[in-house]
Amino acid sequence: MSRTAGLLAGVLLVIGILAGGAGGVYLEQAHPDWFPLLARSSSGNQLNRAALEQAIRTIETQYYNSHLDYTKLSDQSIAGLIAGLNDPFSAYLTPAQYQSTQRSYAGQYSGIGVYVSFRGQYPQITGLIPGSPAEKAGVRSGDTLLSVDGKSLKGLSPDLAAAAIQGPAGSLAHLVVQRGGASLKINVGRAHITAPFVLGTTLDPDIFYARIFSFGTGTADQLVAVLKKSLAGKKGMVLDLRGNPGGFIDAAQAVIGAFVSSGEAFELRDRTGHVERDNVTGTHQAPSIRLVVLVDKDSASASEIVAGSLHVHHRATLIGTTTFGKGSVQEDFPLSNGGDLHLTIEHWFLPDGSTVQGKGLKPDQTVQLANPADEFQVSDPAAGFAKDTQLLAALKLLGA
Repeated sequence: MSRTAGLLAGVLLVIGILAGGAGGVYLEQAHPDWFPLLARSSSGNQLNRAALEQAIRTIETQYYNSHLDYTKLSDQSIAGLIAGLNDPFSAYLTPAQYQSTQRSYAGQYSGIGVYVSFRGQYPQITGLIPGSPAEKAGVRSGDTLLSVDGKSLKGLSPDLAAAAIQGPAGSLAHLVVQRGGASLKINVGRAHITAPFVLGTTLDPDIFYARIFSFGTGTADQLVAVLKKSLAGKKGMVLDLRGNPGGFIDAAQAVIGAFVSSGEAFELRDRTGHVERDNVTGTHQAPSIRLVVLVDKDSASASEIVAGSLHVHHRATLIGTTTFGKGSVQEDFPLSNGGDLHLTIEHWFLPDGSTVQGKGLKPDQTVQLANPADEFQVSDPAAGFAKDTQLLAALKLLGA
């Protein structure tokens, strides 16, 4: 196959919506931003394939530099198609980005151990993996990432920012972060990281606390193990979903099932309007314990579906601040080049038919946190939670 046909085939593979199998279904907040433009037909209702092919041939035969990077051209072409969707949660992932994403959802990768989200011009750290190199180096939740290894992160999404931060174990990540009004330089050694999905601790003789960091392949199993080990004899529980960007939809479904014994977990609606009603799954470890769920502006997608569904089922009181507001579902469609189309395929709705899209969940009790650093760190329970106003409100409600 010629280079022109190979490049065009990469574009037309996307146009055909793929014949291959699909990967996992996601509800995460993070998303890349792409800017390339598309050639469109004059009617605007179909791609102008002839113009695309003509552009490719012209570049090959007329562009001054004949040593073309066909991988880059292919990647940019596919990315351009995604950009034309005007959907911030659909993305084209290169082979390296796709593999990195898959490893992160399994809880394993090489990096510094931070969770990031994108609100504004720069990515912000919303959480740290307990015991991670970043935590040990003094990086804090709430820090704004300005650059890594001299490369500005301005305008980058969490996915692309994470790709810039990650690297070989043993190498140094030279970070510049903004904390308050100051810019700080922090060097963090990268390492192989196995990130926990769930950690728990007893805060009061009668109250158990569990934090879910993300909804990955091991979240449900880890939550069940934590509940089995520590929930006996407790009269109440705090489930902390603050800063949780989301993840797999089936993990969210199973987490709901830990606290709800029967009924609908959520609804999915596709492009045709078809409604799929999905019931709770899992082992129903705690179907009756008094429950408070902590949420904030970075609780997104899978976090919102869990918090919202537990609220609709009258199983939980929500405390914190209004959540992110992402009601769409993405699915992976691997490509022949090893890359991946991460496409919005459905929107999800709570069991009562409501959506969080664009508005988020409003908690029952709105409680602000004065500083992100005041948030309780379950990896270091001895440090206490005297300044965590949201957690204190939850404990007060539970009678602690």
